[in-house]
Amino acid sequence: MTTTQELTAGLDDLPYNVFARVCPSRGTLEHVTGRWGALTLGALYEGSLRFNELRRRVDGVSEKMLSQTLHALERDGLVHREAQPTNPPRVDYELTPLGHGVAERLLALIHFVEGSMDDVLAARERYDAARA
Repeated sequence: MTTTQELTAGLDDLPYNVFARVCPSRGTLEHVTGRWGALTLGALYEGSLRFNELRRRVDGVSEKMLSQTLHALERDGLVHREAQPTNPPRVDYELTPLGHGVAERLLALIHFVEGSMDDVLAARERYDAARA
């Protein structure tokens, strides 16, 4: 098992401090770990997608939320937007090298969570039963 000290070792040596209110890394962490950001990065890990393909892949996201998410991820340098001068216009989204590295780590977390869902569901059931 990993200790807290092992997990936090070296955090004080980093040039940014996500735990500080004004740290710019906090906003990026929010973009990456928010529901739509994480799912969008995970979906783009498989390759370039057009907006509507991405919207279908990330089931439940509204057009407005996906657009906002993509803008934030593009601004952070995680997603590249490629507009083709065709009629009708074609816009493709893909991960940048930085985005690929972030998505890889997110997918590891997603796999861990999905692999632990039996335990999570059992814990929820125990919690709900104790409060019923």
